[in-house]
Amino acid sequence: MNQPSIVEIPTPKDFHFKECLVFLGRSEQEILHKIKDGYVYKLLKRNQELFLLKIGFIDDAIQVEFPLGEPTAVAQKVAAKYVVDWFDLDRDLTGFYEMARNDQMLQRVVSKYRGLRMIGIPDLFEALTWAIMGQQINLTFAYTLRKRFVERFGESVTFEGETYWLYPTFDRIAEIEVDALKELQFTARKAEYVIGVSRAIVNGELTREHLLKMEDYQQIHAYLTKLRGIGSWTADYVMMKCLHQSAAFPITDVGFHNAVRIQLGLEGKPTLDELKEMAAGWTGWEAYAVFYLWRSLYV
Repeated sequence: MNQPSIVEIPTPKDFHFKECLVFLGRSEQEILHKIKDGYVYKLLKRNQELFLLKIGFIDDAIQVEFPLGEPTAVAQKVAAKYVVDWFDLDRDLTGFYEMARNDQMLQRVVSKYRGLRMIGIPDLFEALTWAIMGQQINLTFAYTLRKRFVERFGESVTFEGETYWLYPTFDRIAEIEVDALKELQFTARKAEYVIGVSRAIVNGELTREHLLKMEDYQQIHAYLTKLRGIGSWTADYVMMKCLHQSAAFPITDVGFHNAVRIQLGLEGKPTLDELKEMAAGWTGWEAYAVFYLWRSLYV
């Protein structure tokens, strides 16, 4: 019998898989991956081929197994690329760690969680619509909306009694009307924004490849915020989580404010001017600073 394929992915020197799993496991309502026995399971699809990833960390490398059976060679390459993107493995964090060592607030957080990588959202449609769902509501209800959205419009497979879900595709959502999302407790505005984004992608107005080619932070930010429903916070969130822009800075983020308040022992939330002054030395690493501060909220 042939041995099942295992894809091995080298990891950077500063990589802490268990810390990444802590962040991935922060919500009991998570539906797009499962964490079991030190592994994270993630369902992917290429063309019509569904393949389940069982991702672990063994001998200083990420190892990806395929529990549903032997995938095609192309699917294995897709899986490897996805994992590298998801865990931001191509990023050299030396500069971030050097900067944080000289920052009074960040040095404690970074020392505690060193090796944590930006857990991304490689799919642009998912990143944009997840950010839209999270606008002006608490994280718990945002996860509730996403769970309903995925279960209503996504695709799934069941393996060994567990159901694994794919995020809905933009072409599927482009075909629905606002009322279909209002039934899930989306506001009319959010429903319009989500459907609008899906149709912009279908029409070719919006692609991840085009945004990645821009590279310049201000150019990408301006392009995204021209879209209806995409404000500054949403643009920055998508830039940090999907487009690998380490200078993206969602400065108005409530979680970020709470983390700063806790770390500095403040009675109230810091003002935007105080945050700008505090972040003056973070230039080029704002996204990672925010991400590590988010991590500090999960004990």
